[in-house]
Amino acid sequence: MRWIWIDKFTSFEHAVSATAIKNVTLAEEHLHDLYPAFPIVPHSLILEGMAQTAGILVGEVSNFSQKVILAKVGKAVFHRIVRPGETITFHARIDQISEQGASTSGTAKVGEDLVAEIEIMFSHIDQNMAGMKFPEHNFVFTEQFSSLLSSYKDALKVML
Repeated sequence: MRWIWIDKFTSFEHAVSATAIKNVTLAEEHLHDLYPAFPIVPHSLILEGMAQTAGILVGEVSNFSQKVILAKVGKAVFHRIVRPGETITFHARIDQISEQGASTSGTAKVGEDLVAEIEIMFSHIDQNMAGMKFPEHNFVFTEQFSSLLSSYKDALKVML
């Protein structure tokens, strides 16, 4: 099962930056697991939202021909909790990219409030693990992920 942790992209600049949002609702069962009487978004899911935002940004550079995986979280500093009814905005930018992978940095915010500062490194596994057998199809960027970016590009065309 794939878990999509972003709802849509609100901006996307090829090989530079991307912004995505996640609307947090009380209907999400996992919010009740950490503290049953006090639903909050676990920090791991905020990290996952940033990883998906930045990972799609990195993957789009090569038109999703590379299998991009999270290799390392260099930094993750959390400043506040997120509760149901709030919208998380993930801002990701590429700091460096090569054939082997990419380093990214960004923030998660609710409105103007800083939620987290996150630095993530990604690996292009086809390049870095040559000789290992991986499936021919791109199991990282499935149709679910590419549809997120397509919906942003379709909305942008309508606006123009």
